Amino acid sequence: MSSEPLLRLDAIGKRFGGLTVLNDVSFAVVAGEIVGLVGPNGSGKTTTINVISGVHRADVGRVLLDGMPVQALSSFRLARRGINRTFQVPKPFHTMTVRENIEVAAHFCRHDQVDIDAILAETNLTLHEATMAGALTVNQQKMLDLARALATKPKLLLIDEIGAGLNPQELAVIATLLSRLAARGIAMIVVEHLLDFLNRITERVIVLGAGRMLFEGSLRAASEDPEVVAAFIGG
Repeated sequence: MSSEPLLRLDAIGKRFGGLTVLNDVSFAVVAGEIVGLVGPNGSGKTTTINVISGVHRADVGRVLLDGMPVQALSSFRLARRGINRTFQVPKPFHTMTVRENIEVAAHFCRHDQVDIDAILAETNLTLHEATMAGALTVNQQKMLDLARALATKPKLLLIDEIGAGLNPQELAVIATLLSRLAARGIAMIVVEHLLDFLNRITERVIVLGAGRMLFEGSLRAASEDPEVVAAFIGG
């Protein structure tokens, strides 16, 4: 794992009208690292990954990918640079097959030499490649969301609440897959409420509260930090 940051957030700030949703958020992620992003509802987690992925543009601060500022780029240009994401509620093309969904993602990022069969196998979708995406289960749609992101050959994956609504066996499969992707050098920021799931895949978490960073370190240390505890339980 390289010690040089793949991604760096430098004093990111974001407002919506009179509401400050991110204030001086700064952290870095290296290739092959999985970082958990946690916090109570409304803490700024989703806004953070929206800024990184180009859905929103930061009002202040910089987003650097491989040392180059990319905060002014649109989502599709960032995807072609190597930043892609999944969604808590997957958004596949429901009237297209699983394979077609993955092929579209690969073509969009101009990666025509992607091994679709390998991606299908890795995400346990081989037997469903001819199934319409709208007919998949919730777990299968989440795996398709991940498969489409993998087809763009990402350097950095932003994973938004992939564990929501899944059973323990499904969570274990996804944890194993994410760990395998990290071992191949893909960096990940994982937004998640399921702390046991996060504990399986990462040793470092960033805790947000009311749009600012409260803590950065191990999940165990976070659980013992008074400011983090107060943010979660209102103490």
